Amino acid sequence: MASRLGVRLTDGPRPVGAGLADLVGLAVRRNPRRAHLLVSAVLGKHVPTDPRLVYGAGRLLGELVRARLRGEAPSRPGSLLADALLDVPGAAAGLRDLMRTPRVPVEAVVLGYAETATALGHSVADALGGAYYLHSTRRPVAGFAMYGGFEEEHSHATSHLLLPADPAAFDRDVPVVLVDDELSTGRTVLNTIEALHAVRPRGHYVLAALVDLRGPADRARMDDLAARLGTRIDAVALAGGQVDLPEDILATGEALAADLSARTVLPEEAAGAFGVTRLGLEWPPGLPDGGRHGFLPGHRALLEKEQARMADAVAAGLGAGASRVLVLGFEELMYAPLRLAEALADALPGVDVRYSTTTRSPVLAMDDPGYAIRTRLAFPAHDDPADGPGERYAYNVAPASDQPGFDRIVVVVDDIGDTPQLATGLLERLRALAPVLVAVVPARRGT
Repeated sequence: MASRLGVRLTDGPRPVGAGLADLVGLAVRRNPRRAHLLVSAVLGKHVPTDPRLVYGAGRLLGELVRARLRGEAPSRPGSLLADALLDVPGAAAGLRDLMRTPRVPVEAVVLGYAETATALGHSVADALGGAYYLHSTRRPVAGFAMYGGFEEEHSHATSHLLLPADPAAFDRDVPVVLVDDELSTGRTVLNTIEALHAVRPRGHYVLAALVDLRGPADRARMDDLAARLGTRIDAVALAGGQVDLPEDILATGEALAADLSARTVLPEEAAGAFGVTRLGLEWPPGLPDGGRHGFLPGHRALLEKEQARMADAVAAGLGAGASRVLVLGFEELMYAPLRLAEALADALPGVDVRYSTTTRSPVLAMDDPGYAIRTRLAFPAHDDPADGPGERYAYNVAPASDQPGFDRIVVVVDDIGDTPQLATGLLERLRALAPVLVAVVPARRGT
């Protein structure tokens, strides 16, 4: 990216001890709106990651939010985050455990952005203790009235819907926290604030992101909006900095993608060699599959009560001899797979458990140690998406040339996505790599 496209990462503030270059890598998007992709080392979206690091980093971001809302100094992780990023044994679990230390709860409404930040927003809400959580969605669901919607200009799939089951729980005069994986210019979150404020004015908003890349003009735009609305808008992030892009980045990125695509051999057409087994999770009645229609602290408590039992069932389904296991979530369904993977890692201390999810975003794969997206599996969409059929992706799941593969893969999908297209598409790709265990979570439906 640096040599071919002229993209540069420059570190800025390091409030929790890690810098921008520690938290993200770079890749090339197949997107005419934005040529580059920041690939997070702590999000568990594109890169299989220790789930305790993913959850710990999310709760660490939530701790920064909690401290800002309460006007106090946040708890610091010491070297735990930096050590976990280096895969120091015990550091990821230590970070997660530190961030789960009970603190004074804060009442708020937390809004996460689909699809990348759905679990991150959940984790921030968990850290606040008393928060109602909702994430935007690209899936219309019958029986749920639309509270609102907005566009994300640079995204591959731009339309977002807000579909709370209980609009009154969302429409309250409490602080609103907007969570995304990165703040590039901040336009999307500021547009969201303006739309929300027109319906229900609030006195305090907080923008929360893993990395903050905004420049002085972007920050001034946030201050101007706060002044115009007569409200307070703050921003917190695990690290700050900037991405320097040449003016011709879009054209250069498209040319590089075309050039490398012609020379890259991807392992996605191999015939299946391993088996696919289905597991009954016995998902707790009354527990939502995630925050698409709202998620309350009581829902989190129920999940935490049941997650060890469900993880034990997954562990039993893996059979003997597993040493490197991937728990793979499904697009917006990120939080339930994350918490299952976290509990599985605790239950199997001698096994390397990793977590990532599938995605809509087309990204160029290149098997080079200095590049963030080493391999790609492509497969058809399998949940009858409202915007029509299309290709979906799982990155860094197939082994790169210098890396070990997974010897078990656990696919966590909701029942709407559990279709024949799943079996003939994604599962067929995965069973070429390792034995596959499928766990289905019931999607929440309207009345």
